[in-house]
This record gives sequence, C-alpha cells and structure tokens, in this order.
Amino acid sequence: MSQPVPPPGNPFADGAAPQQYPVAPPPAPARDNVALGLVAALVAALVAAGAYGGIAGGIEREIGWAAVGVGFLTGFAAGKVGGRNPALPVVSAVFSLGAVYLGQLIALAIIGGKELNVSATTLFLDHFDVLTAAWKEDLDPLTFLFFGIAAFAAFSGARKAAA
Repeated sequence: MSQPVPPPGNPFADGAAPQQYPVAPPPAPARDNVALGLVAALVAALVAAGAYGGIAGGIEREIGWAAVGVGFLTGFAAGKVGGRNPALPVVSAVFSLGAVYLGQLIALAIIGGKELNVSATTLFLDHFDVLTAAWKEDLDPLTFLFFGIAAFAAFSGARKAAA
C-alpha cells in the first residue's frame, strides 16, 4: 500500500491560476426599523381581524382560541420587521386588542346581515352604533379572557420574533 502523493512539478506552470475564494454573502438587512415594525403590526392586525371576523361570522360562533392567532400574528410581524425595540411588543399587544374587537364586530355584522337580509358591509358601515351596542350586550368574562390571551400572544410573539 502506498500513500497518495501529489503529482510532480508545478501545477500552475501551464498558466492556470489558483481558484479564488468565494465572495462573502452580503450582510443581513438591519431589522431595527421601528416605524416599519409598527406598520407591519398594523397591517397584520387588520388582516388577522378580517380573517377572525370572517371565520367567526361564517360559522356563526366565536372561536376564542383564534384570538391567540390574531395576537401572535400581530406580534410576530412587529418583531420580525421592527427588531428588538422594547416599544414594539407593547404596541403590538394594543394592536391585537383592537384586532380582536374589530374581528368580533365583523363577525356580528356578518351574522346580523344574514338574519336581516342586508349586506354585512352595509350593516358595518351604516349601522356601526347598532353593532357596538349588540357587542356590549354580548359581553361576558370569556370575552375579556380572549382579549388578554391575544395581548399576551402578541407581546410574546414580538419578543420571540426579534430574538
């Protein structure tokens, strides 16, 4: 058994140049943009509110655990885009409260629109006071629990996404 040995002579004698090292990848984009994080959280909150309200109105039942998804989506978007700013988890928690409230109003508009044979958009835009009065009549401790769960999910989602 013999050991492999390099070929004799200069491997670069024929004019072949040694291979260069690959170029370093560009640095990761800076994620400490608070304004962009707030915009991302607001957009995520509005999208999540629409989905939450559409699903709850479609099945004519409130899905409390969907509030976790609303909160987490809002916080995750804020933390991923905005970075580690300590204001982002707090603001995303507030946005998630508004998103759950808006989602519940959308669900009430869809359910009321079906019962009254009016479009949900008309009921939501033209009779918003009636929707809020119906929402207030429907309040129970479980509603506030869902608000708390959504805010906690948004806060922790923002912190985990920024890490």
